[in-house]
Amino acid sequence: MAFLKSSISFSACFLCGVIGIHVRAENDLGLGEKYDWHTLEDGIKVSKETGKPLMLIIHKSWCGACKAFKPKFAASEDALVLSKKFVMVNTIDDEEPKEEKYSPDGGYIPRILFLDSHGEVQHNIYNKNGNPKYKFYYFDDMTVVESMKEAIEVLKSLPAKGNEL
Repeated sequence: MAFLKSSISFSACFLCGVIGIHVRAENDLGLGEKYDWHTLEDGIKVSKETGKPLMLIIHKSWCGACKAFKPKFAASEDALVLSKKFVMVNTIDDEEPKEEKYSPDGGYIPRILFLDSHGEVQHNIYNKNGNPKYKFYYFDDMTVVESMKEAIEVLKSLPAKGNEL
């Protein structure tokens, strides 16, 4: 059975590489399989094409706080509904972007950033109920949902091609 899964995964990855699609074997990485997850590179392209803002979740497989956060987010119906208004990007471990703009107040995890369709991190959209030293740290789905709602309101007024918030 393990060989069969391995063969299928290899075949899928090979095919995706040939036709230019990036797919992960475990696309949700613990954050919910119902979401339409993208890599950062693909997410930025989709955001620019559609005008939708981007929501970037940065987490690690070994992080206790991330492990506590993931099932809360994955089970949130409110976050799932709101996610349709975003390009959802899910990065884990080595996928964490290295550019300084993705660590506006430190490299702690989990960290959630909202970007406009031009790829600019929105420093004014953060966890208002969290620690002011770590503005982009989220510990539950309710705080994320609040920021998602704020991002929709703030970013809908920005001019962008195809912006349908």
